[in-house]
Amino acid sequence: MSFTFKPSENLSRVAPSATIAMSRRAKDKAACGLDVINLSAGEPDFATPEHICAAARDAIAAGKTGYTVVDGITELKQAAVSKFARDNDLAFTTDQIHISPGGKASIFNAFMATLNPDDEVIIPAPCWVSYPEMVKLCGAKPVIVPTTAASDFKITQEQLSSAITPNTKWLCLNSPNNPTGAVINNAEYGALAEVLRAKTHVMVMTDDIYEHIIYEPGGFATLLNAAPDLADRTLIVNGVSKAYAMTGWRIGVAAGPRPLIAAMGKVISQTTSNACSISQWASVAALSGVQEYLVDRRENFRARRDVVASAINHTDRLSCMVPGGAFYIFADCSQTFGMTSAGGALISDDLDFCNAVLDEALVALVPGSAFHAPGHFRLSYASSREELDKALTRLGKFCADLV
Repeated sequence: MSFTFKPSENLSRVAPSATIAMSRRAKDKAACGLDVINLSAGEPDFATPEHICAAARDAIAAGKTGYTVVDGITELKQAAVSKFARDNDLAFTTDQIHISPGGKASIFNAFMATLNPDDEVIIPAPCWVSYPEMVKLCGAKPVIVPTTAASDFKITQEQLSSAITPNTKWLCLNSPNNPTGAVINNAEYGALAEVLRAKTHVMVMTDDIYEHIIYEPGGFATLLNAAPDLADRTLIVNGVSKAYAMTGWRIGVAAGPRPLIAAMGKVISQTTSNACSISQWASVAALSGVQEYLVDRRENFRARRDVVASAINHTDRLSCMVPGGAFYIFADCSQTFGMTSAGGALISDDLDFCNAVLDEALVALVPGSAFHAPGHFRLSYASSREELDKALTRLGKFCADLV
């Protein structure tokens, strides 16, 4: 009798990443010689700045290639403390900082350190694909709270109040948001804080990874700017990947209350151990070095946003809001449902739409259902203007040819 592999019950509840799956499909087609434009991945097209790369080379030359303290070198923790003071007007100490192999690892470490069966995590949708799946992997229950374009895809005070139960362990907030680009302002954080003050059993995770890619006049705010009294139960998740074009370096930076940070350290000590030592030294240079170029990169993204949003809103049967941050357009494609593409594909939902666009127009998008928002798709404009212009032309033709 042959052996049959059986995954754990927790893993069986988890869906694979739709963004990775779509990116893989696009890469497979490109490997066959097709001219695919991949707008599915959330990765800046800028190079990692030279002073950061130089710091990595210097670390290698100095032999800093061994194990480090499991949750980060002191120099990087201190750089993170200085960053939060400089950029966010928040005071932390090094024992409140957790360094991990990417922001995703910080989130997972926090969930693994705190979640039990029957615990609930409130996640406003549209949401990043990995939040609910990580909650499931920890054996807990994601509670998806749908939002709409009418509220700019942001959870309201009333929705939050209705979603909280005695089993609620976390509220997960992401601003600027992936996939919508929606930005929670200081007043909106304040309104949510009014609800949270009465619910003392609820912790809050703010995923601030896109903080430097924001176009709103008021600039960036995080929950603790509006509600410093919630510091004893708030975890800020950040990192170097998006702003500093360091996605492959895999460094996450989290800041929070000491008991939680200590518990996350216990998790990382028995799982990944430390993040790459060379990447940590490079990240010291990223957080401590010159920051002015971030403004130029942000304005570059703003120009792309304006072009792409305008093109989408002038494309047959597509529409989108103009995002306040990040580098994504989250567009409504529901008016294409029930139609047939030039290649004969019937468009019944957002997955059909994205698959047909990839197969026929050779443009890779991510279906909105992956973000718990069916009827939409996400387009990343973190690509060159030439690539974006070509992709928009193809997408426009695809939609114009629908019958």
